[in-house]
Amino acid sequence: MPQPAETNPQLSSFRLYLRLLSYVRRYWGMFALSMVGYIIFASTQPMMAGLLKYFVDGLASPEAGMVELPLLGPMQLLYSVPVALLLITIWQGVGSFLGGYYLARVSLGLVQDLRGQLFNNLLTLPNRYFDNHSSGYLISRITYNVGTVTGAATDALKVMVREGLTVVFLFGYLLWMNWKLTMVMVAILPLIALLVKSASRKFRNQSRKIQATMGELTHVSSETIQNYRVVRSFGGEQYERQRFFEASEDNTRKQLRMTRTSAIYTPTLQLVNYAAMAFLMFLVLLLRGDASVGDLVAYITAAGLLPKPIRQLSEVSSTIQKGLAGAESIFEQLDEVPEPDQGTVEKDQVRGALEVRQLSFVYPGTDRTVLSDINFTVEPGQMVALVGRSGSGKSTLANLIPRFYQHGEGQILLDGTPVEDYRIENLRKHIALVTQQVSLFNDTVLNNIAYGDLRQLPREAVEEAARAAYASEFIERLPQGFDTVVGENGVMLSGGQRQRLAIARALLKSAPVLILDEATSALDTESERYIQAALDQVMEGRTTLVIAHRLSTIEKADLILVMDQGRIVERGTHESLLAHNGYYARLHAMGLDAENNNEAQGEPNPHMNA
Repeated sequence: MPQPAETNPQLSSFRLYLRLLSYVRRYWGMFALSMVGYIIFASTQPMMAGLLKYFVDGLASPEAGMVELPLLGPMQLLYSVPVALLLITIWQGVGSFLGGYYLARVSLGLVQDLRGQLFNNLLTLPNRYFDNHSSGYLISRITYNVGTVTGAATDALKVMVREGLTVVFLFGYLLWMNWKLTMVMVAILPLIALLVKSASRKFRNQSRKIQATMGELTHVSSETIQNYRVVRSFGGEQYERQRFFEASEDNTRKQLRMTRTSAIYTPTLQLVNYAAMAFLMFLVLLLRGDASVGDLVAYITAAGLLPKPIRQLSEVSSTIQKGLAGAESIFEQLDEVPEPDQGTVEKDQVRGALEVRQLSFVYPGTDRTVLSDINFTVEPGQMVALVGRSGSGKSTLANLIPRFYQHGEGQILLDGTPVEDYRIENLRKHIALVTQQVSLFNDTVLNNIAYGDLRQLPREAVEEAARAAYASEFIERLPQGFDTVVGENGVMLSGGQRQRLAIARALLKSAPVLILDEATSALDTESERYIQAALDQVMEGRTTLVIAHRLSTIEKADLILVMDQGRIVERGTHESLLAHNGYYARLHAMGLDAENNNEAQGEPNPHMNA
């Protein structure tokens, strides 16, 4: 591999770390205070060693009654060393508090900022990003990865500054005492640097793998919790236990691998340090010259204090590499292009005239054409039904109108204006969506109906929308009525009840364009009766696009579009399409005739394969 390819990762790591540290700028005042605290803390280390000189010399020469300590001046030896020790300890405590407390505030602020930025970024990303990334990995990024990143940005800096300055102060003291002996210690630095570089590469790779396994662990947990009914209904407990065990074991294995690397690396580095210390002590004893016992003890003590901060500095490499691996995944998401919104048109009201011209669509990253040459027009207040086998492109077409995906060829016009010319928030303000998979939040019935922009509406309007959606009768039977918490995704409610809440939400929005994506499928006959009555209310006076399974919905449509393999193969009213005796008539014969027969026998209705 050419040389530039090898240097790029190092350059990338440096830039990555600089970008990470840029988030600390907001807290520069507190960060500066913490750095001052660590400078104070580091300055006390050579003071402790220096104090031993006076203590040992005092022991060796009891007749020396007075000593002159820096800053304290001449004092009696009996009092000077204990007083100096107390003062140094207090000074060290002040430094430790300033450093620890203010860096913790920076760290917590950084966690909050990064998590907030990641979450806010998620709300701007296009649908395809969520299609390609599981929720478990996205959640792990916000929880686990952010923790490792802040460790690199703050905890690692704490060690680098505190221990780094300790090394600097101790080296300075050693050079001042005997520069020749000190230069012997400097000779081991290249060996330490080589060990650090080698370990850093391993720590970075292992951290990436650990984060991937954490994502998988979160993904398995999230899926099992969300689908616990399916798990229990189909006896999936053992399978899920095995999945979780394998994901957890994989994570543990990779954590242990990193621990093993650290366990080998740390004592190796310590051996190098203490080998240098042993050689240094040999030289001190050999070349002591006219130095006093106090001088030698102080020098050896200061030298003996060096291995600990050097070891901690070398160990910080693993924290930084973990953080950089986490930062890579975080910045990868933050650098994703947000949902495109170059539109400038904003309208307070639209009539609801919808026109689709020569529309084609290919899902990003694939070469499979999902829609091809789609053309139709819907006048304000009209209803269009989309019918066809599963996979014929009906839902894709419905998703393109509110721009959940961006179409490539052709045009979709709302009131004569291409949908891409609207500001995306303004476009979606004019469109209400009701799907088969109802999304509810672990909140009250009231807040689930009046969600998002609808929260500002009065309670009376919410209750009126619930009545119009035939939801009031079951809401009033709930323990706290509209103030009852419905559980995660409405787990406390039946499918029909959840669907009626979704219709109430659409009614409350009162948008001129309504999209119903299989809103009445998978319901029992009684629920369907309520839902159909509610849908009649919500469709009144609105331009409605219906992806339908039920005859009762389809036959009322002003226009039925029959789709197959991404194309419109037939169009017309229910009667005209039956008279044509083509594709729609065959679908009707397969699904809708069976529905009528089952009803005659008192059986549940099967669904039309639309």
